[in-house]
Amino acid sequence: MRPELFRMFDVGFPSYFVLLLSGFLFATILGVLWARRIGMNPDVIVDLGLAMLLAGVAGSRVLHVLADGYFWDYVHLCTDPARVDWPLDRGECVSKVYDGVWDAARGVCHPKSSDCFAWAKFWAGGLTYYGGFFGATAAAVVLLRRDHFPFWKAADMAGFAIPMGLAFGRMGCLLAGCCFGAPTSLPWGLSFPPRSPASEEQAKTHLLESVRMWSEPVHPTQIYESAASLAIAAFCLFWVLPRKRYDGQVFAASLALYAAARFLIEILRRDARGGGFGLSTSQLIGVSLLGAAALIHRVRRPPASKG
Repeated sequence: MRPELFRMFDVGFPSYFVLLLSGFLFATILGVLWARRIGMNPDVIVDLGLAMLLAGVAGSRVLHVLADGYFWDYVHLCTDPARVDWPLDRGECVSKVYDGVWDAARGVCHPKSSDCFAWAKFWAGGLTYYGGFFGATAAAVVLLRRDHFPFWKAADMAGFAIPMGLAFGRMGCLLAGCCFGAPTSLPWGLSFPPRSPASEEQAKTHLLESVRMWSEPVHPTQIYESAASLAIAAFCLFWVLPRKRYDGQVFAASLALYAAARFLIEILRRDARGGGFGLSTSQLIGVSLLGAAALIHRVRRPPASKG
């Protein structure tokens, strides 16, 4: 686990955000090469990449705040910090690092001061893929219409570029320690260091005695999803794209494959994600997107030839 990938001029660069940006850059480069190959204006793809990045980060942060189970923590950080519990012992709570307030009656630590903008600090972590997907899609619709660029052709490009970029982002999750899986005895299980999200969750569920212990080995769900995303990108680029029968087919295939893979991986995840009806938020959205992919295929596929 390495929350900061590197430091420059005494400024730390979060691993997750650096790799997320790297993924967007790589996806944009793929899009530019694709646009040149089919004779379209590559400048549109550069503008599209920047717009999707900004809208994607905003959308992913909003969905995290609303659906990942932290909404009231963000509210209380602004209105009543005493209602927010930090997983710290007394010594750490009152140290200069955290500068918190120790609640002796409950044996928990609280933030000392309010922070009404904690919800907006996306660089500190807390981003959801599907929120970013919806935000980026909205930006793409507006920008492509403005530039008179064929929407479904661009969507097919996104069908292989987005999962390729996502593979980078999930490795950032691995370095940040988020998006971890359930405990496992498999030889490739990973243990995360003290005070990692995995240790905090396992201490909360009494699997560990303290958050100051290394976590029990867990499924590296970040690697699972990164590998799945790479496989989806390769399949869509090298198999579906050369054989597509209509614009939008690559996008529909990518959408369905990712939704199915994410649904299965979510079964193994143990980080806070919110949800309902026994499913996580991402699983609920994934079921809807499977339906959307089927609808795109039904509406856009060419009619079968008679004869």
